[in-house]
Amino acid sequence: MRIEVVNTGTELLLGKVVNTHASYFGQELFKLGLRVQRQTTIPDGEEIRTVLENAFPRCDAILITGGLGPTNDDMTREVVAEMLGRTLHLDEDILETINEMFRSRGLKQNRSNDRQAMVPEGAEVLQNPHGTAPGLYLPATAEEGSTTPHLFLLPGPPRELKPMFAEEVVPRLSSLRDSGDRFDIWHNFRIYGVGESSLASKLEPLLEPIEDLELGYCARLGEVDLRLIGPSAAIETASEIIRAEYAEDIIVESEESIEEVVQQLLAERGETVSTAESCTGGNIASTITNASGSSSVFRQGYVTYANEAKQALLGVSAETLEAHGAVSEPVVREMAEGCLRVSGADHAVAVSGIAGPTGGTEEKPVGTVYVGIASREGETFAKRYFTPSDRVSFKLRVTRLALDLLRRRLRGFSLD
Repeated sequence: MRIEVVNTGTELLLGKVVNTHASYFGQELFKLGLRVQRQTTIPDGEEIRTVLENAFPRCDAILITGGLGPTNDDMTREVVAEMLGRTLHLDEDILETINEMFRSRGLKQNRSNDRQAMVPEGAEVLQNPHGTAPGLYLPATAEEGSTTPHLFLLPGPPRELKPMFAEEVVPRLSSLRDSGDRFDIWHNFRIYGVGESSLASKLEPLLEPIEDLELGYCARLGEVDLRLIGPSAAIETASEIIRAEYAEDIIVESEESIEEVVQQLLAERGETVSTAESCTGGNIASTITNASGSSSVFRQGYVTYANEAKQALLGVSAETLEAHGAVSEPVVREMAEGCLRVSGADHAVAVSGIAGPTGGTEEKPVGTVYVGIASREGETFAKRYFTPSDRVSFKLRVTRLALDLLRRRLRGFSLD
């Protein structure tokens, strides 16, 4: 089934309101085995006529949001009725529902709302208990010279649209879906430390022979989401290949964040973690505590930006700082081990680096960072990394790097 979405609303194009409908429809329709083929956002007014004229020949169904209000620029209902050659009539039941809504809220009735009770001939009313504008469904027509797709006219506000879509639209779309259509599923791999191009060059030759498999990539700082879409058999075949190639690099086979994964791993083991941060300024601790349930696994965080703080709070020796500098493997090793000792945690993560844009040297340029992992069971790990970028991106990259190293330790993988 070919489905398009048309969002009306000048406020969406001005950036005054974020358009969340595309994401919502995409996710909800995929659960039904359906896909959005195209989404168009247009201002209020006559533009909807042109968009629908172009969309009618290529669509089986169109979801139209907005333009059902009481003002003159809300034209969806009227334009659709005119295009289909349908007369509008006043629905007394809808009008009474609108009037009762005003009375129950102690509001003065505004007669301009009466136009929301106008219904095109042949339309089915979609109930809206959360607002004054009912939705409308106009079934497809296949008359000679007048073929039209299924049309769903829906209110714009999400608090009205989402319940209506779930209760009124989903059952109708489910019944319209061809039982012979292929039902695709979706599977996501979140992979750390492997670039998008590297993933593609290695995996695509291996996955290309799998019929009906669709690949997609979404790259972020340090991570790539590898999306698989297709029949379940194709997904499982591809998944086995990916697991074999990137067993230790896969953070999770879902869209969970790395901090959620780390929190779950610590909880499963009944263990805790503390952090000692210099260049990230507390961002690792903040990120860990973004995950629900982190209070059971996170003990405390130290932001030891100054050398004096590294000495006073973590016990880093003045001699080590003098001999090697704050950004060095020996210092980050002592930071991690000191954090482990003073916090009483089972694991400690430590970082020290040069975020820039100033402060770099030829020996230690901007982007240099040392990460240390100390654990009550196991040897302390410390290593130099180089991840040059702007200051904010550097902090995010280092945070994810540190959390991934902790993940690898918790899973028993090598850190080197």
